[in-house]
Amino acid sequence: MQELTKTQKIRSIIAASSGNLVEWFDFYIYAFTATYFAHTFSTSDNQVVQQINAFGVFAAGFFMRPIGSWLFGSLADKVGRKKSMVVSVILMALGSFIIAALPSKDSVGDFAILLLLLARLIQGLSVGGEYGIAATYLSELATEGKRGFYSSFQYVTLIGGQLLAVASISILLLFFTQQEMHDYAWRILFVVGGILALGSLFIRKAMNESATKLHQHKDRGTLKALFKHWKPFLIVLGITAGGSLAFYTITTYTKTFIENAGMDKTLVNNLFLVALFVLMIVQPIFGLIGDKIGHKTSLIIFCILALVGIYPIFMKISSNIDNKYMVFILVVALFIMLSFYTSVAGIFKAKLFPEHVRALGTGFGYAISNAIFGGSASYVALQFKNAQMENAFFVYLAILIVIMLIAAICLPKKAELN
Repeated sequence: MQELTKTQKIRSIIAASSGNLVEWFDFYIYAFTATYFAHTFSTSDNQVVQQINAFGVFAAGFFMRPIGSWLFGSLADKVGRKKSMVVSVILMALGSFIIAALPSKDSVGDFAILLLLLARLIQGLSVGGEYGIAATYLSELATEGKRGFYSSFQYVTLIGGQLLAVASISILLLFFTQQEMHDYAWRILFVVGGILALGSLFIRKAMNESATKLHQHKDRGTLKALFKHWKPFLIVLGITAGGSLAFYTITTYTKTFIENAGMDKTLVNNLFLVALFVLMIVQPIFGLIGDKIGHKTSLIIFCILALVGIYPIFMKISSNIDNKYMVFILVVALFIMLSFYTSVAGIFKAKLFPEHVRALGTGFGYAISNAIFGGSASYVALQFKNAQMENAFFVYLAILIVIMLIAAICLPKKAELN
């Protein structure tokens, strides 16, 4: 396939990123509104147990990611990145519309949580495919020496989806009371998410396929071809295990942690709105840093900072819960630390695999560890809290970060994509 012009690359990056933004907005609306609708589907009267049930469903959605990454990654390696990305957006829209229309436990009893689970499984399937394809597509569009910068835009839009999710809650709180949010207003966000997902389909028509020679490989997009590259696959599993757990601990559980510590939910929402904006805009900067110092070095720096910094910062947040300015600074500190990982998270994976299994290898390896360790972060943390062993969660986190550090050190010097 002919090399794309600079204009085509920019247009394609914007189109791919916009769809990625919408998919993650839809996905994270659930995480950030769970404290509002948990009681709607859980039959328990205990608030923590309600949250455990809601985040349990959130975690279950992640277990569809490996299936989604296998399905859509294989499709992307066989017929092209663009077609696969379009189908994944449609599934995300479907899941959002289903959640918006779900009956409550008062209407259908225990079936309410099962229907919620079904919708989340559909969304998990969708976003499982989106991650690997987007990482592959952006890395293939990038020029050598700037791949960290280009691929960082995947997390710009991923974090942007989180930012929009938090912002949309803040906007709703201007028009609805806390009680109305708990009663019904949270459903509006899922309707908006579904509409935005369908709208992104038109934007993705502007995408061009990346310049690859997929047709030359008869075994492209197959697990048989992928497992010839089992060593880099294991490295992806190891790095993603610690990276995903840290990512969801910092960007998702921190919000629940602060709310449970006693800070007003509206204030926490506004605090995260600003902090996530900071996290989003620094991604290209850290992507450039990663290009300069090496993507492997960037990952190792994150591991070291996470090992010595995450637990003390969480404890500092807990002891300063009445000081909103200090809490904000501490959250931003966590986000800056995380940026050493997120800015290169897509490119380090894509570099490990040849093009005929790149989307499958990047997405499938990520999705397995992400399903086990990433999506379960809030659920596991809340289980420890409910058992009066909250600090034990940070021991669990440290163990996974050590595994991540070992895997990062094992990254090869020679990459398939330079």
